[in-house]
Amino acid sequence: MKPLTTPAHDAYLAARTPVLTADHMTIEYEVTPPVRAVKDVSLTLHRGEILGLAGESGCGKTTLAYGLNRLLKPPAMLHDGQVTLHDKDGTDIDVTGLVDDELRRFRWDKVSMVFQGAMNALNPVISIKAQLFDVFSTHRPDMTKAEKKAAAEELLEMVGVDKSRLTAYPHELSGGMRQRIMIAMALALRPQVMIMDEPTTALDVVVQRGILREIMRLREQFHFAVIFITHDLPMLLEISDRVAIMKEGEIVEINTAEEIYENPQHDYTRKLLSSFPSLLGERGGFVRSHEGGTSDDA
Repeated sequence: MKPLTTPAHDAYLAARTPVLTADHMTIEYEVTPPVRAVKDVSLTLHRGEILGLAGESGCGKTTLAYGLNRLLKPPAMLHDGQVTLHDKDGTDIDVTGLVDDELRRFRWDKVSMVFQGAMNALNPVISIKAQLFDVFSTHRPDMTKAEKKAAAEELLEMVGVDKSRLTAYPHELSGGMRQRIMIAMALALRPQVMIMDEPTTALDVVVQRGILREIMRLREQFHFAVIFITHDLPMLLEISDRVAIMKEGEIVEINTAEEIYENPQHDYTRKLLSSFPSLLGERGGFVRSHEGGTSDDA
């Protein structure tokens, strides 16, 4: 899946310039008794890279993503730690310290998110055009109607959707097209970081591959960094520059995709890798024989 990158994007990766840093993040759900969903997590995302975040369901991946983007809602609370965006203008933004208007300006402009179940995140009674226009009206109030239309058409073209679909409603689009629209909305303001929470889970394999290719092409074109969250470790090993393995609220291992595959250090990582069957070698299991009966051999 990994394509040959452009020289400009290779330079971004080689520089290893931090764009987002999380320091000792701890997130709790304040219920009785309290549940600590994210435990002392620290990580650094570099400009232009894809950082894969893998782990079983319930290990805290989505909670961590919401914490990075200040989207936590009660009873989830940031108990400790700090998130810093290293802006391209050279300033550092303390994300955990942003309030009200500062936080609204930060979201989508600096860091955007494609949510889990994003195919159902679009408003079913509002056209795609109106929903894209709403992003521009909120964050770019000086844009004229003509500029909004041109920008919306450009976004659809970027993600491989015909601009005629601007007037369509979500129910008139396929699952893959709705997912592409969500990616277009996340890219609307040219953010420096995009967090993608299982963006291809509900898609069939063919559509999934098309979406992944689109993400990687756009990443090389605009040099944004990606945190890609999924339980599908083989997919992450294919598309990611680095992979972080999460277990019970902690990151137990983080390394390049190649090292995670070739030389996993943590026992949980090895178990994740061995949980996916190989496509090579002898077949086995319960199969139907040529005579119409059944056999345990293949």
